[in-house]
Amino acid sequence: MTPRSLSLLLGGTLLSLGLAASAAPTKPECIAPANPGGGFDLTCRLAQEGLKASGALSDPMRIVYMPGGIGAVAYNHVIAQKPDDPNSIVAFSGGSLLNLAQKKFGRYSVNDVRWLAAVGSDYGVAVVRDDSPYKSLKDLMGAFKQDPTKIVLGAGGTVGSQDWMKAALTARAAGVDYRKMRFVAFEGGGDALTALRGGHIQAYMGDAAEAFTMLEGGAPIRVLAVFNDQRLPGKLASVPTAQEEGFDIQWPIIRGFYVGPKVSDADYQWWVDAFNKTQADPSFAAIRDKQGLFPFNKSGADLDKYIKERVAEYTKLANEFGLIRQ
Repeated sequence: MTPRSLSLLLGGTLLSLGLAASAAPTKPECIAPANPGGGFDLTCRLAQEGLKASGALSDPMRIVYMPGGIGAVAYNHVIAQKPDDPNSIVAFSGGSLLNLAQKKFGRYSVNDVRWLAAVGSDYGVAVVRDDSPYKSLKDLMGAFKQDPTKIVLGAGGTVGSQDWMKAALTARAAGVDYRKMRFVAFEGGGDALTALRGGHIQAYMGDAAEAFTMLEGGAPIRVLAVFNDQRLPGKLASVPTAQEEGFDIQWPIIRGFYVGPKVSDADYQWWVDAFNKTQADPSFAAIRDKQGLFPFNKSGADLDKYIKERVAEYTKLANEFGLIRQ
């Protein structure tokens, strides 16, 4: 065999090995770190439907439910049991990142998985009744600062949760000690809306997609501001940002996926390319919109950088609000 023939043979073999290493997963699965229903399930279904519609994934993707600790059980399982599994992607949310910042995922940190892709986002909002005397966020903040005891904030989360953090940030922006704010935790948006309508709370610190659904259903509410650096598209485009009202409150709630820490570069890149292809497909916007999410397209190194910046910011906030025990 001539040197040239040997070179061509080796080159072809290496190419074949490279293609094999980055081939589509044979048994793709999305782990939803919760019971069926809810945000993690929604995130996995978004991947399941989107990857199929774009043609990025031909084999059917199954959804595996692994509840516990808003993602902690799944995080620990993948790192310890499936560190190099190229078939498994795991859903995460902004709440997962907040828990990581508060060291609620055990001994593992934000550096112990490979962050893959974000496929959509929601944003915090401040909501009042449609007949509320507070016609703007400035009105609400003024009343809050004047007498914090008269403004009861409600949301669907306990102390340290995303919804609580939105309320605490609102209090801080109003110049009110967060420890003096009156906060009521509810099981979900429906209960909070009932309390708002009954006058038991003055403002609901919710999510934009949830508020949009409420408005579409005819709920008597007014969205005062969205906690983002720019206005949202669509039917909430008329709602100002908190920054426009003079308050620096931002709370993006991203949804996306990660894989185990030892998944090969080739397999990791296959998933990155698959999600990039899916999000570029015209059909994906309709699928995402159906789930009530807004555009947020980051993947690979870009997402990894963003995630680590967010966790650092959440860690800073958690320390400021006394949520991390030293």
